[in-house]
Amino acid sequence: MQVLINTLENCGYKVHFVQTKEEAFTLGTSMIKSCMSVGLGGSTTVKEIGLLDYLIEKSEKEEITLFNQYEKGITMEENTNRRRKGMLTDLYVTGTNAITRDGKLVNADGSGNRVAALIFGPKKVLVVAGVNKIVDTLEDGFKRLMEVAATKNVDRMNNLAKINGKEPRHNLDNIANKFSYIKADEKDRITIILVNEELGY
Repeated sequence: MQVLINTLENCGYKVHFVQTKEEAFTLGTSMIKSCMSVGLGGSTTVKEIGLLDYLIEKSEKEEITLFNQYEKGITMEENTNRRRKGMLTDLYVTGTNAITRDGKLVNADGSGNRVAALIFGPKKVLVVAGVNKIVDTLEDGFKRLMEVAATKNVDRMNNLAKINGKEPRHNLDNIANKFSYIKADEKDRITIILVNEELGY
């Protein structure tokens, strides 16, 4: 693991390796400062460690400005507006679809806000990932992305649509149609919390 951490740090990322999602939560919350603006990228991992609920609570107390496109009851226009505003925040919180052993972050998106924000826009980015996201090569990263992450997201979103009485409309073409991999970034702009558990998709 230390070899991977060193490689990621050489690519410009700040890396924290923790053993549990509880440790990841504590570390993640330490990055949330009063009065900051926060954007969100779709991430089951961020939700699983409890960080999404924490951000929503901080926003409801007006301690931070959270551009939460997942809030129930908002219009599609407002959803898009929040995605756009989230790309110009102090901190963008998200997961990643894969991390290669030579230090690349591999991702796909439907709307493109998450892959765009990872590349440029927010002042800082926090990526939370379980060790199940680690792959050997870039090819393995894109394979994992399509065969694991995107497929599970299609199922999750279609099931959610059914629960809400809507027609399922998600498929691989509209869940994963914008792709990116990041070889390196501005030093310490992206912080990765790598968790020694299987988390997210």
